[in-house]
Amino acid sequence: MSSWYETRIDRQLREAAERGEFDDLPGSGKPLPNRGEQLDEEWWIKGLIRRESLAGDGLAAALPPALALRKEVEDLPKVLARKHSEAAVRSVVSELNDRIMLARRGPVDGPPVAVNPLDADEVVRAWRSARTPAPAPAVPAQQAGPRPAARSGRRFWRRRAQD
Repeated sequence: MSSWYETRIDRQLREAAERGEFDDLPGSGKPLPNRGEQLDEEWWIKGLIRRESLAGDGLAAALPPALALRKEVEDLPKVLARKHSEAAVRSVVSELNDRIMLARRGPVDGPPVAVNPLDADEVVRAWRSARTPAPAPAVPAQQAGPRPAARSGRRFWRRRAQD
């Protein structure tokens, strides 16, 4: 039933409801998300990360390009620790250098890019030194402790009695 004054929008909503256009909408009958929960200060950025599937990248994907490049350079040793060949390390460094040069050439959002391209040879050298385990300290024979006696087939008390 309409009132004596019905706006155009109210009339369109009423007619759509009478036609059944609001029946079986997705989420109907389900509770509202976060109902009654306390929200922390960063609820909106956590929601953005969840909606945009940025969880694998973390907050680095939400950073401006210049800061994201700086974070990638900082996290490079962790990424390279999972690589098993020098070719894979050089490939990662080459891709990162390409992105750095592209950002330095053109305008980017946020602060200017203050990251220099990386020297692939130095990165490979650091990767190799991180992969080689440190040699174990040699233990002198005096500190190694007494050597166990060779066991004979006879029991201790029988050996003792024969001595």
